[in-house]
Amino acid sequence: MEPRRKFLQQVGLLAGAFSASSLFNELHAASWEQAEKRIAGLPPQAVAADEDYWSMIQQSYTVNPNLINLNNGGVSPAPRVVQEAVERYNKLSNEGPSYYMWRILDQGREPLRQKLALLAGCSAEEIAVNRNATEALNTVIYGLELRAGDEVIGTRQDYPNMIQAWKQREMRDSIVYKQISFHFPIENDEEIVAAYEAAITPRTKILHVTHIINWVGQIMPVKKLTQMAKKHGLEVIVDGAHSFGLLDFKIPELGCDYFGTSLHKFLSAPIGSGMLWIKKEKIEKIWPLTCNSAPKSADIRKFETLGTRSFPIEQGIGEAVNFQQAIGSKRKQERIHYLKNYWAGKVKDIPRVKLHTSLHPNYSCAICGVSIDGMTPAELDSALFNNYKIHTVSIVWENISCVRITPHVYTKLPDLDKLVMAIEETAGK
Repeated sequence: MEPRRKFLQQVGLLAGAFSASSLFNELHAASWEQAEKRIAGLPPQAVAADEDYWSMIQQSYTVNPNLINLNNGGVSPAPRVVQEAVERYNKLSNEGPSYYMWRILDQGREPLRQKLALLAGCSAEEIAVNRNATEALNTVIYGLELRAGDEVIGTRQDYPNMIQAWKQREMRDSIVYKQISFHFPIENDEEIVAAYEAAITPRTKILHVTHIINWVGQIMPVKKLTQMAKKHGLEVIVDGAHSFGLLDFKIPELGCDYFGTSLHKFLSAPIGSGMLWIKKEKIEKIWPLTCNSAPKSADIRKFETLGTRSFPIEQGIGEAVNFQQAIGSKRKQERIHYLKNYWAGKVKDIPRVKLHTSLHPNYSCAICGVSIDGMTPAELDSALFNNYKIHTVSIVWENISCVRITPHVYTKLPDLDKLVMAIEETAGK
């Protein structure tokens, strides 16, 4: 009984993932400290190719060795420590849900808010915890007080759920939703900024910008776009579903007004976790997506009125942030970019093979699109899985037709070597 009593005391007083007794510290602190000493002083670019260091990271995941998962752009697996946190607190919740959830684990959201704010480089009073980027961004899209005739500019390459949200506002409220289109890859920021600016009219109110285009991984010049938008008196919404936890940045640096992300992608938080950031002075004017007793409040918590929710997932998010901070955001970004270029650089000159993504670090990081002349994306996707057990995803959207390949920190070089061999053999048939 004593260990159990001690555990419950820790849950009640320290909220698990947000204390010195976190699962991460229990499982990894000692071994990671030794690894950190070995690479101390090395620049992130050098650490990116240190296979001994990343081997330790790889061992922290529980991925199936019989399946090479290269569709981390959809959803990423969580490391073992995150899974165990969710399982531990889920079991605790089920011992007495209304007590342990509402009176114990619910106290963990404020420490989580602080932890996410530290990672995002902002005030905790600007962070709301929710379930994914769609929920976060729909909160803003439906919460803005736009009038008939007000214009919003997005692109045909934005995420479908965001496009449909704007189209619904267009149907219901008679706003004007305008979409420009790009042919990626583009290695010219000014070309992208000019295309948005050319679409602006005196009635334009909002720019909707996808930080990393989910189809092919193009990194959009968000800072330059927000600077341009401010000159025209516009607000900017950023879809950061694929950038948060991958790129090394702080949200306020982007200059945007609203930012939504999924934490279950590159942060490797539990599946079904997300985050909304709204600049402090903008919170009051945004209506919450779900009902709240004070919808015009300036309190960011009005966006968390979801009813019963998964408190164990919130503990898991905390452990994912611990995991992220132990690696370091810049170090992680450099590693995943290294992995992307490792395989893409080897296949780019194979006959019939075409890349749909830049290899330059300013314009891409993890996601890369590839195609083989004479094959549909679905055919290539099937060939990779059926013949080599490599899981990817086929993409056919607007002017984009390719297979999307996305490694993560747990991806091993021999798996990417197998991918290169698979593409070469498939292209040669």
